[in-house]
Amino acid sequence: MTPLIRLDNLTVAYDRHPAVHHVSGSFASGSLTAIAGPNGAGKSTLLKAIMGELRPAEGRVEHRLGRREFGYLPQAAEIDRRFPISVIDTVMLGAWKTSGAFGRIVPADARRAGEALSTVGLEGFGGRHIGSLSAGQFQRVLFARLLLQDAGIILLDEPFTAIDARTTKDLLDIVVRWHGEGRTVIAVLHDFELVRAHFPQTLLLARELVGWGPTAEVMSPANLLKARAMAERWEEDAETCGPEEAPAA
Repeated sequence: MTPLIRLDNLTVAYDRHPAVHHVSGSFASGSLTAIAGPNGAGKSTLLKAIMGELRPAEGRVEHRLGRREFGYLPQAAEIDRRFPISVIDTVMLGAWKTSGAFGRIVPADARRAGEALSTVGLEGFGGRHIGSLSAGQFQRVLFARLLLQDAGIILLDEPFTAIDARTTKDLLDIVVRWHGEGRTVIAVLHDFELVRAHFPQTLLLARELVGWGPTAEVMSPANLLKARAMAERWEEDAETCGPEEAPAA
C-alpha cells in the first residue's frame, strides 16, 4: 500500500519536554490504524501533530495533503456543549469545505445533513440543543458532522469513550464503512480489545514507539508489558528537545 503520511524522527514537545519522542513510520493510503498505549503516552499529541495543529520540536510529518482533506473528531471533553447551537447546525459545520467558513448553506448541504443524522440514528433530533443530548447522542452528532465533511483522511481522538455499547457498535460500523470506501482512518483508542477486534493496523506508543504494524503482532503481551514499563519510568523532566512547541498558525 502507498504511504500517505510519513513520520520522520518526529518529536513533539510541551515546554521543551517531549510528549512524543523520535517516532518514525508511515500510514498507508486507505489503512485503518489504531494509536494505542498507556495513559499519558502521547497518543492525542501525535494525532494533533499529524493534522498540523502542533508543530514538531524535531523531525517532521511528511504528506502532500491540504487541511481540508482531514476530518477531525476531538475528544468530547474538549468541546463546550453549553454553546447555544442546535444539532443540525453542529452537523452543518461539516459543510465548511464547500461553503467556506462564512458561506451560505445550500439546500443540497441541508439535505445531506439530514441524511447524515439519519445514518447515525438521530433522525428528528435536528432542532435539539447539543447540551440536551446524552454522551452517546452527542458523539453520534459529531460522526454525522464528519459524514457531511466527506474527508479522505479521518482522525478520531478517543471516539468511543464514555458511550454505551449500542452506540459504540453503530459508530464502529461507520468507521468500517469509511475503511471500505478507501478512506484513511487513524483513531486514538484506549480499549485494547476493541483495537484487536476491529483495527488491522496498530501504532503502539509510550511516548516513544513500541511497535507499528499488523495489530496481532504489535499488540503482543510482551509489547504491552514493554509499553507499560516505558510509561512508568518516563521522567517528566526528560531531556529537552528543540524549541518550545507552539500551535501551528
